[in-house]
Amino acid sequence: MMLRKTKGFTLIELVLVITILGILAVAALPSFINVSTQARQASRDGVTGAVRSGVAMFRANDLVVNGPPGIYPATLDAGANAVAAPDNLLFTTILSQGISDGRWTRVSDTSYTYNDGTNTFTYTYTPATGSFTSPTAP
Repeated sequence: MMLRKTKGFTLIELVLVITILGILAVAALPSFINVSTQARQASRDGVTGAVRSGVAMFRANDLVVNGPPGIYPATLDAGANAVAAPDNLLFTTILSQGISDGRWTRVSDTSYTYNDGTNTFTYTYTPATGSFTSPTAP
């Protein structure tokens, strides 16, 4: 009588592998959650950088065309005081495509807010100096 060899994994081996994979998944989950937070921060930082560059380009163009002292734009857009959307683009005075990201809201001619889902940051544009700053944004 010949003994037959069976091939495959035992139930205990399979349970151990599944347990180890579960532990690894739980350990990696916070890293994936942090990535979305970092992406929202990078999006906000990208827009603020583009706005600041657009203001500087506006002034540089005015210096070339009209000479010193150069002026900054009076407002950053002519949009409605509302959430940014495809039909309400923000920052169109200085950015040719404008911003339609719904996390940005125009509050007034010189005030904007950004809501990242957790915090709301207020940005203020000062036409006299061309600054676009937030006292609360990191």
